[in-house]
Amino acid sequence: MVNLNKLFLEAQSSSWGMRKLNFVLHKGIPFNAPHKIKITKLANREATVSVPYIRKNMNHLKGIHACCLATAAEYTTGLVMLNALDPKKYRLIMESIEVKYFYQAKGPVEAYFKIDEAEFETAIAEPLERDGVVLYRCDIFIHDEKQNHICTGTINWQIKLWSKVKTKV
Repeated sequence: MVNLNKLFLEAQSSSWGMRKLNFVLHKGIPFNAPHKIKITKLANREATVSVPYIRKNMNHLKGIHACCLATAAEYTTGLVMLNALDPKKYRLIMESIEVKYFYQAKGPVEAYFKIDEAEFETAIAEPLERDGVVLYRCDIFIHDEKQNHICTGTINWQIKLWSKVKTKV
């Protein structure tokens, strides 16, 4: 099994580590692979991903497809959450997603998300310690190369101790 924590640390300190993380995640999340979404920055509590302007990402109007933009929003916020939490201890699952579109993406775009340390402690770490489960809302902004605000994604993540996860067999 892949050690995500180790991959995240390597990606933060070297370009080779970043290439390795992108490769592993493209293989591990096959849905994202055709879109060629690439992590360009990963740091403590923040991430940036790029979405290329390629045919597989286009809609019928030759803009980046709305669902591809939504995927980039989910991916970026998920990276930050996974990097901040121990995936062996916590289960992370998207509870809901909403995206508001403002401008058509006629070129590559970037999705950026950051959560500051104080917000992480009060909104995620403390409730997790106390209750073992938390619902956290991430607002993420996607821009094109000209800094046009393409869309805003709102992703609600449910974070739960694995011991509290109940599934039917």
